[in-house]
Amino acid sequence: MLSVDWASVARPIAHILIGLALGNWALGALAFESVRAQEIRECRNGELATWGDGQDRPAIGSTLSFTYNPADAPGWFPETLVAGMVAKAAAAWSQCGVGSHVLAWAGTAKQAPGVIVVDWSEQGSGGNFGLANLGRRTLSLGPKAFELLRTRNPAHDARETLQMVISHEMGHMFGLMAHSRRCVDVLSYYHNGKGEKCYSRDPMQMRNFAEYRHVLPTACDIARCRQANGKPPLPR
Repeated sequence: MLSVDWASVARPIAHILIGLALGNWALGALAFESVRAQEIRECRNGELATWGDGQDRPAIGSTLSFTYNPADAPGWFPETLVAGMVAKAAAAWSQCGVGSHVLAWAGTAKQAPGVIVVDWSEQGSGGNFGLANLGRRTLSLGPKAFELLRTRNPAHDARETLQMVISHEMGHMFGLMAHSRRCVDVLSYYHNGKGEKCYSRDPMQMRNFAEYRHVLPTACDIARCRQANGKPPLPR
């Protein structure tokens, strides 16, 4: 589940202006970004940690089929765009060793049994950006959460948030029930609500990104997913 966390998706831009005033901001940003890029592509010993808020398990099927229902989507998210994001997330998660594919929407009455439906539903999302329901095989996106994001921070590229939400919730379908303690992981929570914060190799860089999580599964996300599904680690 991803809730509306405005501290992470709508940060003030004051720190950017200060950085520009001090000079060398561009070089500093590149240095920070390179650390984040390293975190995305590699998973070091000791970094495969979670908040302990769930128990990982195998994916809900040996092969996962997804489809996108565009009904009730906000007007600024075209069907082809969101369907493409679903396909991109499914392809990225398939590195777990669990097959996946995306089907064209055929309507609820004609949908094949077992297909996971990605839809827009305030009830299904529970008022969050997104919520996965493994029993019902739905991945529901929250229209009001994205509308509020657009109102509060129109300059923010909501497409990045949408891709991150789809990838995050899809990860639960692939068996990752616990949330990662590594900030950059798409399955991460930035804090546990008890004063503890997520882990980053350079915590200072967190201030340079409105949304630090990657939009797709990272090396640690995939490593944990393969472990949950009984697959050998990918070669480094």
